[in-house]
Amino acid sequence: MAAFFYIKKEKNNPMRGKLLYSTVIFLALFSYSCKVSRISSSSTDSDSTQVETNTPTLDTVKSVSKPILVVDTVVEFVEEVKIDTLTIVGVGDIMMGTNFPDPKYLPPHGGKHLLDSVAPYLKDSDLTFGNLEGVILDEGGTPKYCKNPDVCYLFRSPTSYVHHLKDAGFDVVSMANNHAGDFGDEGRKSTMAHLDSVGIYYAGLLSHPYVVIEKDSITYGMIAFSPNTGTVSINDTITAIELVSKVDSLVDVLIVSFHGGAEGKSHRNVTRETEMFYGEDRGNVYEFSHSLIDHGADIIFGHGPHVTRAMELYHDRLIAYSLGNFCTYARFNLRGSNGLAPLLQVKTDREGKFFSGLVIPVKQIGSGIPIIDKEGGVILELQELMETDFPETGIRIDEMGNILRKE
Repeated sequence: MAAFFYIKKEKNNPMRGKLLYSTVIFLALFSYSCKVSRISSSSTDSDSTQVETNTPTLDTVKSVSKPILVVDTVVEFVEEVKIDTLTIVGVGDIMMGTNFPDPKYLPPHGGKHLLDSVAPYLKDSDLTFGNLEGVILDEGGTPKYCKNPDVCYLFRSPTSYVHHLKDAGFDVVSMANNHAGDFGDEGRKSTMAHLDSVGIYYAGLLSHPYVVIEKDSITYGMIAFSPNTGTVSINDTITAIELVSKVDSLVDVLIVSFHGGAEGKSHRNVTRETEMFYGEDRGNVYEFSHSLIDHGADIIFGHGPHVTRAMELYHDRLIAYSLGNFCTYARFNLRGSNGLAPLLQVKTDREGKFFSGLVIPVKQIGSGIPIIDKEGGVILELQELMETDFPETGIRIDEMGNILRKE
């Protein structure tokens, strides 16, 4: 019987983005059998300094060498293999409950089980992103002034809730939104400190406009934009392009997040024009996204409208114009379309070029608990929106949520 033993380890290479493994194969030939068994080592060396990940399985690698059969001899040779496909997951707004203005807006059991239903899908990726609405702070801070309290909400989640994000599988979050400054500098600093404490990365504040994450010898970048004070502006396209060009030179795959576009059911469509909402310039998200892809962005995750918007393929890069309300406990309108959202899984090559994708449909029940939607409501919405807003785009979504290139 011949046996294949795969021992995987990293091989140094000066070229950025090359993931190589050396494979040692031992073969022995016996008289009664030529059956081959394959055993995969569960160990791997990693020089990652930021985020840990699971070792790739043999299903994710391609082997080009042919076995060498010998009798009474063990032959050793080395081949080079690489991972061809990356899986990146993105979701929309996350607000796990607020103790302001009253602790009654917090979920039961300290929010421990809030993300249980969706966690397996969040973890099934090389990198997982979400938009963090509000601050991580137990008490205090300076509440922001609201000109119109009827349309102004402040979100302050307990510091223990940061562990729920980590346990669910989040790697990086955006802080570029209208709630990152709900409790002033104290709120921002507390949020960053507690994200740091569990190894979740963030971007979008003027003090932290982008982040670079190395994971399994792939270098990811993330930049986040919004129209809000203290964040990297979505309305300053020149500066945004400069920032994208800079970070693109440092990474293999560049993810851009934006908080933009008007809010609500009546604003589900991408207008391709500047959008105003309550007197605030929410940007022209269509032109903004195209400009950033032209200068190096690979995936764009949008949020802000609190409803799902269409997706588009532009220069082989995926744009999701709004990922909706993903996990927004209390204080949010979750009726109808507001309570539906995609958990978006994007598959790319090692340079961010789109291969395929999957929309895992999510809905929120009760006060805001995300679960998998067996009826696939958001898939139907996306099919309709993409036909209306981007009939020319090169992708379609089938009834199972697969994002495929049009034939």
